Amino acid sequence: MKIALFSDIHANLPALEAVLADIDYRHLDAVYCLGDLVGYNVWPNEVITTIRQRGIPTIAGNYDFGIGRRSDDCGCAYREEQEKTNGNISIAYTNAAVGEQERQYLRTLPTQIRVEFELGNDPDHLWQQQTPVSLLLVHGSPRRVNEYLFENRGDRSLGRILEAEGADILCFGHTHKPFHKVVSAQAEGQQTYFRHAINIGSVGKPKDGDPRACYALLTIEENARPGQADGVSVEFVRVAYDVERAAVAVEQSELPDAYAQALRLAR
Repeated sequence: MKIALFSDIHANLPALEAVLADIDYRHLDAVYCLGDLVGYNVWPNEVITTIRQRGIPTIAGNYDFGIGRRSDDCGCAYREEQEKTNGNISIAYTNAAVGEQERQYLRTLPTQIRVEFELGNDPDHLWQQQTPVSLLLVHGSPRRVNEYLFENRGDRSLGRILEAEGADILCFGHTHKPFHKVVSAQAEGQQTYFRHAINIGSVGKPKDGDPRACYALLTIEENARPGQADGVSVEFVRVAYDVERAAVAVEQSELPDAYAQALRLAR
């Protein structure tokens, strides 16, 4: 089974269109969006409309949650004063730009999606109960929509989060920096129990030094079983798009020029 997961579009329509074209070309089994459709660029309504028209299952990012409620707080952890100032401009701009139907849609988005798979292909045991592989999709973390799970978080800490949720595979975004970790979440007798933590990166606002749009291609094989490391793999797909078009759109708007430079440098 091959699943496309993307997140953090942040109103960057050219990046979203490029990613969806790449996904369409691959003819995958499922597609999910992990939120943050809006903020930081000029196409929030167009991004929302594209997701809705395609019927892509989508969860709420922290920015979606705030804008859906016309809040002036996006739940973003800005550290520097200039970041806070720019963030306030972005929130005000997005609140003014988003239409009421689009805002209503953002309020309907769930906070997480859980999917379970039984992919075995053994006709001799067709009706025997099997323990499914559990896939949990969130934006920041299972605990808070705006919690950051960075790659440098310890394996034991990540493992405890997955164990608490009963998830074999946890997919999330929010940091805009992709990674895949196989963590030992618990010991059952003499056998170590493995779980997967996957940050799927960002479509419209990467921060890992690569300005191309990023999404994750998750493959779950028929031999995948709960607690095993094998049978689950991830490819981070980078898709070129017209970065300059997105950057110039920012510069020609009321949004801070710093967001345009961030797109060019992926920082």
